[in-house]
Amino acid sequence: MKRGFQKKFESRIGCLQFIFNFFVVLLLIYLLLTQVFDIRGYRDRAKFQRLSSPFVLRGEIVDRNGVKLASDNTSFNVYAHPQYYDSTTDELAEKLSPYLGISKQNLKTKLSSSNPVILLKKGLDRKTANKIKDLKLREISLEAKNKRVYPQGSLASHVLGYYNADADMAGGIEYVAGNYLKYIDKSIKYEKMPNGDIIYNLSVDPKDVTQPVMGKTLKLTIDSPIQHICEKYLYQMIRKTGALRGAVIVMQPQSGDILAFAAYPYYNPNNYAKYSLLEMKNWALTDVYPPGSTFKIITVASAMLNNKINKNSKIMDTGKMKVGWWEISNYDYNERGAPGLIDLVYLFQHSSNIGSVKVAQMMSSQEFYDALRLFGFGQRTGVDLPGESTGLLPKPSSWDVATHASMGYGYGASVTAIQMVSAVNAIANDGVWVTPHVIQYSEAQAEEKIVRRRIMTHEQAKEMTDLLVGSIEAGKSIVKMDDYYIAAKTGTSRRPNDNGVGYSNKLYTSMVGFLPAHDPKVTIYVVVDSPQGGGIWGSTVAAPIFKDVATEIVRIMNLNPDKIAKKAD
Repeated sequence: MKRGFQKKFESRIGCLQFIFNFFVVLLLIYLLLTQVFDIRGYRDRAKFQRLSSPFVLRGEIVDRNGVKLASDNTSFNVYAHPQYYDSTTDELAEKLSPYLGISKQNLKTKLSSSNPVILLKKGLDRKTANKIKDLKLREISLEAKNKRVYPQGSLASHVLGYYNADADMAGGIEYVAGNYLKYIDKSIKYEKMPNGDIIYNLSVDPKDVTQPVMGKTLKLTIDSPIQHICEKYLYQMIRKTGALRGAVIVMQPQSGDILAFAAYPYYNPNNYAKYSLLEMKNWALTDVYPPGSTFKIITVASAMLNNKINKNSKIMDTGKMKVGWWEISNYDYNERGAPGLIDLVYLFQHSSNIGSVKVAQMMSSQEFYDALRLFGFGQRTGVDLPGESTGLLPKPSSWDVATHASMGYGYGASVTAIQMVSAVNAIANDGVWVTPHVIQYSEAQAEEKIVRRRIMTHEQAKEMTDLLVGSIEAGKSIVKMDDYYIAAKTGTSRRPNDNGVGYSNKLYTSMVGFLPAHDPKVTIYVVVDSPQGGGIWGSTVAAPIFKDVATEIVRIMNLNPDKIAKKAD
């Protein structure tokens, strides 16, 4: 019995030894495979864990002349960690006070806080941060913070927008071009030790780890001097009239470049958190309003497109008329009565509502609607800024006779400022509508981003220009210039109530036009919302801004005159 039990025991021990030895052999094979044959994989995994990428600063934003409008600035926050204190609070205060600009007593009080992490100072520059780092204090840490800086203050604020680095939120062009501003041409990777020190090897370029990495520079079409004068004269008129808000847009006819985009109220993107969303909204893109008499340009041009009139056409102006249930009259009916047979120069010069209604009635609803769509109404222009509205252009199937008539003099549709300047710019550009834009594109990018469509013939665009020039030259318009022909039209419209029902007693005043009329270099649109006081018209509020802006632009751009001024003997 004893011997049989012993054999059985030895047999089991032998099995266990075999299993153990077999396991050891498997383990050795596994270690051989992983540590010898698969060593590259483990090295790669370890390397991956040590890999790090540099902090990328957003690229600069500059205007068309290279003037810096936005750039990144790195600052540092200083923190204390009480659990790692190797020095007393007195000793730490003594060492840090000269660099933090905080008195020793106040710094000691901060360092004595019971918080696990203590913020000592925000916004230190790199030089000072490096000096603190050189102190090699284990209990002190530095956090790099990216801050967007706008050196020109509020200039072009509604174009630039803002950037919040903490929340990675942006507005304006900062939002639209965010990926471009953070793009770098090459992938920069390097390895770090657990303590943050960089592991240098042959693949590491010292420049990549010692110099800040910056994204691409974005060039805009904005011209800072022109932007400045637009903001200046708009602000002066708003202060003078107590207006609610206003906008001035300057556009190059052939390219679609926006040289200036001023939208009041202004704000400073350096301190954007202090402003309300209403102040920061680019209302010239988002909000719609009845354009008033500036829309008569589009009405007459639409009739030309449909071959209903030409520059020699005459219209019977009865001074007032009834369309359906609505009586329409000229603004000067009480003074002038019924002008009778008028030409199109008279229509523009005296802003004839009756003449515009009769021109509109020459077209069917569908014909008029299709022409307005060609000019870009009822749809986004595609400008490279966020928040653009489509405007309001009702379908022709919903037009009654009153809507059709009111459309003729600027009340049937609601537009945005960018739509109005783009539509009139098509006339300035020899009948070719072009996408407005604030980013300066390369030729290849422009082919993709910028739409060009011919909507008028060369002859029709020239006729419209001659009519508008004739109306300015024949009257006493404040915008008339000695050396330049101006093709322009003013407008005044009642402001709709905020609830969308009916109209208030407030007004929109506007003016749109281009110069030099016979070789257009700029199209200018001015709109002022709710100016106060007596004698409020497009000719008294918007026109002076237009004249001041145009006068400065011809000087800044050194435009060649297209008119020989009459000189007294």
